[in-house]
Amino acid sequence: MTVPIGIALGSNLGDRSAELDAAISFLRLLSQNNQVRESPRIETVPVDCPPGSPSFLNAVAEIEVDRHKLPPRDLMNHLRDFELACGRLPVRDINAPRPLDLDIIYYGDEIVHEADLIIPHPRATTRRFVLEPLAYLHPDLVLPGQTKTIAEFLTELRN
Repeated sequence: MTVPIGIALGSNLGDRSAELDAAISFLRLLSQNNQVRESPRIETVPVDCPPGSPSFLNAVAEIEVDRHKLPPRDLMNHLRDFELACGRLPVRDINAPRPLDLDIIYYGDEIVHEADLIIPHPRATTRRFVLEPLAYLHPDLVLPGQTKTIAEFLTELRN
């Protein structure tokens, strides 16, 4: 059984666009049907990052996966391994600049609450750099455990 997976992509080191291109190619390999839906990319100021951090290039991608072949924990491990392969430091300061950041926003309608894995992403509804690209793909999406749509959260954030 396939489920839609939303993944936030961000890069603020190196060739940011090339980093996101590489991530999209990687996600295509994970996708059940080799398809990736990608939002437009937006440039954003760093949030909760050290002073002087470079701007981010952000997007959201959606893939379909077989939940039995690629459960949430395995997906997270694949994403972390790919980030490391792209030059992300395994031990780093919180929110330090990085060539690539991949976060699971949603995994179908599942709710996961473990020490190092929370789905839906706990800060997705409070961050414009996630909401804006996600609203391009799914403005009417209601994340599991929420009652508002992505478009409603984005409107509230802008006000």
